Amino acid sequence: MNREIILTKHFKGAPGLRFFGIGPNFLPCNGLCKLKVLLDQNTSWAKNRKIKDLKNCLANSDVIVSLWSNNKILGFGRALSDGVYRSVLWDIVIDHNHQGKGYGKLIVNSLLESKRIKESDKIYLMTTNQKDFYYQLGFNEVFSQNLLIKKTDN
Repeated sequence: MNREIILTKHFKGAPGLRFFGIGPNFLPCNGLCKLKVLLDQNTSWAKNRKIKDLKNCLANSDVIVSLWSNNKILGFGRALSDGVYRSVLWDIVIDHNHQGKGYGKLIVNSLLESKRIKESDKIYLMTTNQKDFYYQLGFNEVFSQNLLIKKTDN
């Protein structure tokens, strides 16, 4: 059985993934549904997202990467940026069964190396319980700013 790991760098907005379920090697594999399952099974904060909302989220993302093995999605990450001042990394997820293999680092570095992100003055991210992982990648905790959240009724 082939265990090749394929990092897929999607076009801005991931139209292939959104409309055709394209995964590794530009082949249809029901990728959007597989992404939903990855999020449902491996996060608390992205559990139960609707396919329609995932499509909108991807459509409005600047940089999207996914990690695959034999048409199974192992990881995912996305980012938004103004291309000059600020970028934000979002939804970095690695399947629990594949953590500790360097895949998270591969996804984060791929996002950070993209032109749109690397030209930003500051790159932000929020994490629930993975601070130590992000410290290894050069991120630092900031105490001079406050995170404020306004929850909408949506």
